[in-house]
Amino acid sequence: MLWHKSITAAFLTAFCCTSTLMANPSTTETPVSWSHGDPELQWGPCPEFMPEGCKIAVLHGDPSRKNADIFFKVPAGVVVPRHTHTSAERMVLVSGALRVTYDGHDPMEMKPGVYAYGPPELPHKALCTGEEVCVLAIAFEQPIDAFPHPPGDN
Repeated sequence: MLWHKSITAAFLTAFCCTSTLMANPSTTETPVSWSHGDPELQWGPCPEFMPEGCKIAVLHGDPSRKNADIFFKVPAGVVVPRHTHTSAERMVLVSGALRVTYDGHDPMEMKPGVYAYGPPELPHKALCTGEEVCVLAIAFEQPIDAFPHPPGDN
């Protein structure tokens, strides 16, 4: 029974210390909040193989490091060509209507507020199906990248 008390004491010590550490706010980051129409967003170009009018705005983090978030924007009626990412994607559609198709899976019809998960390295394509620009909020686990699939396709 003594071992049970030792394990319980060790667990409680670890839990209390972890809870205390987690309760301390980060001093290196500040909270952020963005709307896709915010005039302070800095929209930049997409990779060359993406369609004309495609734009990206960094919402949080450094795109060359882990855990960065972006807005991905394409005009209405535009096809996003088949491509892959090294990272998984966690996405929420902010505006428009978007059909995302991952190889071997049924298309996902996204409307504003819809969440979707995309596994790393799985080829996919998209179509902005409505009359409104499509803006997708994407959280990447790994540094942000995009590769045409098959490689060399533009």
